[in-house]
Amino acid sequence: MMILKKVTLLIVLLSIVSCEQAKKDEFVLKTSDFQTEIGGKKTDLYLLKNEQIEVYITNYGGRIVSLLSPDKKGVMGDVVLGFKSIADYLKAKTPFHGCIIGRYGNRIAKGSFELDGTTHQLPINNNENHLHGGPDGFHNQVWDVVAVDENSIAMTYLSKDGEMGYPGNLSVDVTYAINEKNELSIAYKATTDKATPINLTNHAFFNLAGQAKGSINDHLLMINADHFTPVDEGLIPLGETRSVEGGPFDFRRAKTIGRDLNQQASNTQLRRGGGYDHNFVLNKDSQGRMSLAARVVDPKSGRQMDVFTEEPGIQFYGGNFMDGSDVGKYGTKFEYRASFALETQHYPDSPNQANFPNTILRPRETYQTQSIYRFSVAE
Repeated sequence: MMILKKVTLLIVLLSIVSCEQAKKDEFVLKTSDFQTEIGGKKTDLYLLKNEQIEVYITNYGGRIVSLLSPDKKGVMGDVVLGFKSIADYLKAKTPFHGCIIGRYGNRIAKGSFELDGTTHQLPINNNENHLHGGPDGFHNQVWDVVAVDENSIAMTYLSKDGEMGYPGNLSVDVTYAINEKNELSIAYKATTDKATPINLTNHAFFNLAGQAKGSINDHLLMINADHFTPVDEGLIPLGETRSVEGGPFDFRRAKTIGRDLNQQASNTQLRRGGGYDHNFVLNKDSQGRMSLAARVVDPKSGRQMDVFTEEPGIQFYGGNFMDGSDVGKYGTKFEYRASFALETQHYPDSPNQANFPNTILRPRETYQTQSIYRFSVAE
């Protein structure tokens, strides 16, 4: 009888510990940790939710901080990497977590481009190139929240003429919204008073297992692209599109992300990217049409994410440069290949590539594009 009582007590204690751990893992964000001032502008944390998903967004960089969705057992998990305070975002080694990227997502060769006879020089922040709008790009700005409710948040930002070397006063509107289909849509809109390059995207890092748990190499990935844009040693496009047929870049049929990474030593493109860090040319019936770009499934949890976009390309990044230096909101280190990004976009270095789709916005024109991330459980 005494042994039975001890066993029962042990089970109860373990249950309590387990419940406490579950509570800790379940959610850790506090609104107060996101309420501060940067450059005289107030930051905060906002929640969008429906019966299935919850999305937490801060106006510092317009970032997705957390996205909670259920697995095949109905257990909620946080599938977006992020930090638990503004202070942690400010000191992060990787500065682009979950943010709006601009003016120009991805790389511009040597930070230089010519527009209407004038050469513009941008800051160099990625080896010899310009990346994601520069060190003080849109990811490091406090956006003005103009409308918010349970299902959507609208933010604006005025990028002034000359900011990060870009010409023109660029007025940008971004709206995040969720619907009954468990879709998170991101709608972008912009106008300018001078011709300027523009290529807006979101840079969320995902792990569908939840809370950055483990490698993403066993995730199944499909990318709806017959071609990709090969790159040089600095990850600048060579100016051509190349067929994915039969090689490691062929994701037209779902395969695990890690299946062909063992070809890195022999495949020049994998070697240059340290794995996957490439733009895929999406199959489109007509440019600007909303279409399925990619699908990701985590076989263990059953979580599925479908990406739809009006953009002509998508950058697939496999977490190759993560090294554990950053520690996320659940105390988990962001390790090598423990997350991926699927950035809907125009192609890298387009201002210097005449045969790539146009990225120049001119006065009296409106830049407008939308991308959608749909969350479900795989059948």
